[in-house]
Amino acid sequence: MYGLFLRHFFLIKSSLPRILDLIYWPTIQIILWGFISKFFSIYSDYYSNTLGVILTCAILYDILFRSSISFNMLFLEEIWSRNFTNLFIAPLKLKEIIVALIFTALIRTLIGLVPAIILTAPLFGVSILELGLPLLLLFLSLYIFGITLGLFVSAGLIRFGPSFENIAWSSLFLLAPLGCIYYPIEILPNFFQMIAKGLPLVYIFDETRNILINDIINYENLKQAYFLNLVYLAIGICLFYFSFLKARVKGTLINMGE
Repeated sequence: MYGLFLRHFFLIKSSLPRILDLIYWPTIQIILWGFISKFFSIYSDYYSNTLGVILTCAILYDILFRSSISFNMLFLEEIWSRNFTNLFIAPLKLKEIIVALIFTALIRTLIGLVPAIILTAPLFGVSILELGLPLLLLFLSLYIFGITLGLFVSAGLIRFGPSFENIAWSSLFLLAPLGCIYYPIEILPNFFQMIAKGLPLVYIFDETRNILINDIINYENLKQAYFLNLVYLAIGICLFYFSFLKARVKGTLINMGE
């Protein structure tokens, strides 16, 4: 029993991703719901249609969540099946792998979301389609950011191996409190506001609430979100290539999935 305990103890002790996973799950949950509770205690009359706004933001957040997780899942499937190295036996380039994963992740995202979107209307009287044409712009922006997060996590998987897997499942929850999904950015402390303004999520969800509450579109928010998305996407692609090259130099690619 002591030997088995030591085995798992040293496994956790020697893996930073596993330690982080143990720490930030409860921390993020407390922080997120703390900000939500603070918002409703101060601005209880902020929403004229609380259910509609909250449910719409939840669905949009799920677009981000599903697109990122779908990208990560496709990458993890290759690792779990020990097929990762076989990909490079075929005449595939890195950019072709990325493009294939992006389009496959889109299909997975739509399969998961369409039934949920259809059910919200008869069950709760809320339809995300009421956003109209801006819904397409919001969806695309969230999808790009989701794919970008997928690239960051995939780069980590290549660099650190399967021990980085926990980050793939929980990376989005780390951004949830700063993304201001259910509340305006003013709820955050000043220090967190400065960090949040560097995330496209703040502008996407602020615009969502603006459309639902005021029935107007502020294209400046969308422009800022797309600008940040393109910056992070470029960084994500560069990081993916860099991690791959480092893994080739160290010879760790052959051990992926072991």
